[in-house]
Amino acid sequence: MMPDGQIIYLWPFHVSLEGLETAVLCRDEEDYDAMVKIMCVCAKRKNVIIVIYAAVSNHCHIAVLAASQKDAHDYGQEVKRMYAMWFSRKYGEKQIMHGVDVKAQLLDSDWYLRNALAYIPRNALDNGCNVNEYKWSGYRAMFGKDRLDGVVKVGSLSKSDRQEVMHTGDSLKDVPWTLDREWHLVPSSFCDHAYLEQAFDNDQAFFIKTIGGQNSAEMKNKLVDQPRKMMPDTEFYKTINEISNRWFKTDLSKLSEENKIKILPYVYRTTKTTVPQLARVFGMDRNHISGILGKVQF
Repeated sequence: MMPDGQIIYLWPFHVSLEGLETAVLCRDEEDYDAMVKIMCVCAKRKNVIIVIYAAVSNHCHIAVLAASQKDAHDYGQEVKRMYAMWFSRKYGEKQIMHGVDVKAQLLDSDWYLRNALAYIPRNALDNGCNVNEYKWSGYRAMFGKDRLDGVVKVGSLSKSDRQEVMHTGDSLKDVPWTLDREWHLVPSSFCDHAYLEQAFDNDQAFFIKTIGGQNSAEMKNKLVDQPRKMMPDTEFYKTINEISNRWFKTDLSKLSEENKIKILPYVYRTTKTTVPQLARVFGMDRNHISGILGKVQF
């Protein structure tokens, strides 16, 4: 069920806010705490469900369930907007988030899904921390690690406490979220841990083994770097060919125009490309592609 009560079919996405190699977005524990709470509030606002997340010093990763590519992307943009307001109020720096890029990547195969869900908590290593002990990820929500930590219900907070603790005036009366003794959100109260556990066949050892055995450089390239850089045509073709095979079990060269049209909006949203490059790689007319993209509600 969605935060707004709807029962609809959902898709898994990897949402990332990335792009600042020199700026530090989370400078102390108060910032990390704010980032996590903002992720949570924005999920309610944008009607997505958080599965697992990790906030590190200059970026964050979130796996969400959303009804569409647009909903997942809009969620990332709302996290960026709301955190920019927090950062500006605290530090007086108004431009810090302008260089942060938001991407929402559909996890369109079991391999992508499991590896993305494992890659996210692994980002604790970027802050020099043990995955098991890192405070600012949803890892401890999985397989019953923190189910008894909640001592205060967010829904019971007064308006002034909500603004102070959760950084929002939004009504949160009906949310199941809880706070621990340090007033940090308890991950299991807002993460869909059951979804992740099912993705790993309800086997905690399988989850831990995937985290430990992962090629993190490969995952960073697939989920973070590749969508943000303009690729040469040959490399771009290989990327689209992989998607074609995942979605339709056939090479791009053999794909019907109808199925090319299904892939186009996703590729345009999740990679850095242009209409001319799309025309070359897909073997389609530029004006036709522009028309297709112009009609799509991203």
